[in-house]
Amino acid sequence: MNDHSAPLVGRRDVLNDLRGSLDAIVSGQFRLLALVGEPGAGKTRLLAELERLADAQGCLTLWGRAAEFEQVMPFSALVDALDGHLESIENDDPLLASVFPALGATAEPSDDVSALVRYRLYRSVAQLLTRIARPAGLVLVLDDVHWADEATIEFLDHVSRHSPKARLMVVVAYRPKQAPPKLAVGGSRVPIGPLSEEEAGELLGPGVSRSRKKALYDASEGYPFYLQALARVEAGDLPGSKNDALALELRDLSGDALKVAQGAAVAADEFEAELAAVAAKVPIATALDALDELADRDLVRPVGGRFRFRHPLVRQAVYESTKPGWRLSAHQRIAERLAAVDAPAPLRAHHVERSASFGDRDAVDVLVNAARQVSTTAPATSAHWLQVALGLLPDSTDRLDLLLELARNQTVSGQLTEARTTAYEVLRLLPRDDYARRAQAARFCALVERLLDRPGEGRAVLVSELREIPEPRLPAALPMRLRLVAESLMRGDHRAAQAVLDFMPEDTDDPGLRLAIAMLRPMTAYAGHRVEEALRHVAAAQALADATPEIHQLAWMDTVAWMSWSEIWLGHHRPALARLERAIAAVKATGQTFILTNMLAGLGNLHGVFGSIPEGQVAAEESAEIALLLNSGYASVVALAQQSLLAGAAGDEEDAIRLGHAAATSGFSTTEWHGAQARYAYATALARAGRLDEQAIAAVEEAYTGDRLEEFSMLAFCETMAAAHAARSEAKEAADWAERAAGMVRPELEFTDGLARLARAHATLDTEAEELAVTAAEILTKAGRRYDAGRALLRAGTACVDGGRKRAALPYLEAACDIFTTCGARGLAATTIREQRRAGKRVAAARAAGAHGLTGRELEIARLVAEGCGNQQIADRLHISVRTVETHLTRAFEKLGVSSRGSLTATLAQLG
Repeated sequence: MNDHSAPLVGRRDVLNDLRGSLDAIVSGQFRLLALVGEPGAGKTRLLAELERLADAQGCLTLWGRAAEFEQVMPFSALVDALDGHLESIENDDPLLASVFPALGATAEPSDDVSALVRYRLYRSVAQLLTRIARPAGLVLVLDDVHWADEATIEFLDHVSRHSPKARLMVVVAYRPKQAPPKLAVGGSRVPIGPLSEEEAGELLGPGVSRSRKKALYDASEGYPFYLQALARVEAGDLPGSKNDALALELRDLSGDALKVAQGAAVAADEFEAELAAVAAKVPIATALDALDELADRDLVRPVGGRFRFRHPLVRQAVYESTKPGWRLSAHQRIAERLAAVDAPAPLRAHHVERSASFGDRDAVDVLVNAARQVSTTAPATSAHWLQVALGLLPDSTDRLDLLLELARNQTVSGQLTEARTTAYEVLRLLPRDDYARRAQAARFCALVERLLDRPGEGRAVLVSELREIPEPRLPAALPMRLRLVAESLMRGDHRAAQAVLDFMPEDTDDPGLRLAIAMLRPMTAYAGHRVEEALRHVAAAQALADATPEIHQLAWMDTVAWMSWSEIWLGHHRPALARLERAIAAVKATGQTFILTNMLAGLGNLHGVFGSIPEGQVAAEESAEIALLLNSGYASVVALAQQSLLAGAAGDEEDAIRLGHAAATSGFSTTEWHGAQARYAYATALARAGRLDEQAIAAVEEAYTGDRLEEFSMLAFCETMAAAHAARSEAKEAADWAERAAGMVRPELEFTDGLARLARAHATLDTEAEELAVTAAEILTKAGRRYDAGRALLRAGTACVDGGRKRAALPYLEAACDIFTTCGARGLAATTIREQRRAGKRVAAARAAGAHGLTGRELEIARLVAEGCGNQQIADRLHISVRTVETHLTRAFEKLGVSSRGSLTATLAQLG
């Protein structure tokens, strides 16, 4: 009797949940299920029953298990489950190949070393599961995930929020008291408790006396695993507690069998006989005989050409039966053996960590190499190994460099509090007169404090370090002053920002610093409502940027983000797009993840301006995913605000409200410009849905008067409010908002006149509204604001229809419908179609997709792939970004049910 073959008693409710979930995936739905129970509760037995039920439904089941003593190994449970099934899978994704050994190195590694790689990796793994699930369905079992590494837990969080469209069930099992907080994944949670005394008696069977059943039940506390282990023990030997049951199973083993079992427990969760022999320091023949004995006792079980303990609790008991000194030497023997066969550093690191001694430089090298190999896909594991290496390293010149590397890995893995501690440790260790390096360290401390939504503490460390510099105008002071400017802008204090900028030199010997200073000047002037000055600074910074090699800009990418937002709000949309795309590529390549959220949010905003709403939503979603991976509330607010605005533009009103509300009520950045953007997004979403919330409107007004909401957003809000009141036939209120919009027109920024005219068009009727809207459409089209131009044409059309001039309305409405359809503005496209019908035109409810279900752009890109073009070549040929190519290509893969460029080419050829 064991945990897989023992009779299953009780658990009726759990089995009903499992059957219901299986029925759901057979019908094409995704399910995420968590079996939660204490050790020995029978979770693994229930998973075995699930496998039997899935097999009866024709579904494939793949198992993986996390291991107690290898908790930092990246993706260990996923590799355990999937790797043996992947040898026949066609793959050209280097991200997947970096995780699953069976896929091999099929492509060049990515240049992206930012946290965005993890989001894309999780998306690739989800797509891989979708492929495996075809056609009958897949049940992916991940057992003991309370021991899973951070990357596996992040993946589970990803699929809980982005449900794959597949016949797929992901089932995890874990112990609640040992589970990390991040393991609170979505889906259904199924608690597994102990058996009742009656159920325990049924499990033991009729051959056991009533008194012995009672004794076994009391000793096991009703937990099936311990109940079965205790049933093997002679009646007179029952231990006092369930935790002693497994020790009794080991008592009668031969000396060699116990030694090999102990070696195996040290070696791995799933181990080879040779490695167990090395750990146990016995000949291989002795080890094989011992493994036969262990298998006969059902302590280990064969798995292909390897072995595995019957249950993690068995391995734990065996491991704990060893003496500390023997364990250390066993780990050392394994580490030496792995080094002899040139095993990868991440495989060696686990044993090196447990056997190395202080000052062992070879061990430090292994751990650091292992950390660097996994830093992109598993930064939490990387940080762990760097910490171990630092613990072995005496004071040396490279200690500071490793601490900085550790701080960066802690930051991108979301361990912000730990990163803060490490960054301040660097600052503490640096000599007081090493002003240049202390300035960079202080700047990093301030950035981490910002991510923790502790801007006051970040400002304090900058001011403290500046006071220590004997000459305030020394070049070493400039990086900290730049950060102070940014912090001042974030809290809406443009006067403080300007004061710091005025203290900075116009020219420095460092071309990167010179450009960074120039890039902060436009936003400072714009925030102070000095638009003409801001435009002059934009022109100067653009010219300087063109003349400065990118290598000099890499250290100051946070200032590039400020420059780009300035260009967005000042109408320099094309330069802003080009700058952001270059900067995002550079930030990804250099791992400056903490800057990416702001840049991707800006990119999303720009795509919305140009009328590429789906691309904008992709960028905003990536911004939000990175914020989650960073565990930063501040970064989440930045991303959620843009997600809300883009959802509203797409016509998803409820999503826009939900996202805007989440941003506005998060409690982060409440007194800063990010919080103001969140309030603006939320109030805009409510107004677009016809819900004029006085409190939300007042929050926007307060943010604007407090200099935290900039002019353009307030102008756009005035236009939105004019439209919302007009839709409610509240003419006076609409006129009041339109008048406010007119008062915010900047002659230097013609597009502001376009928005103000559109606001007046909402507040007026018939030919006057038509003329205002047509002029607004012309201005906005010229400014490149395609989505807004479409809205102006829609207003011109509705004004004509309302005035009884239906034929005059049709050209406006047709042009607006074309814009909204190509922009991805589904809500306004549907509205425009209704208006066309009101004008007397017969219009189909929806427009058909392109060939094979692909849009025109998706088909165009797919055909270029079939011609052998790479993503960069396609981007160059179509004059779009590589990111946009990737977005369209991903959607084409999903629609055609393929996962590689080769499969895409073959599918297109078959479909003609």
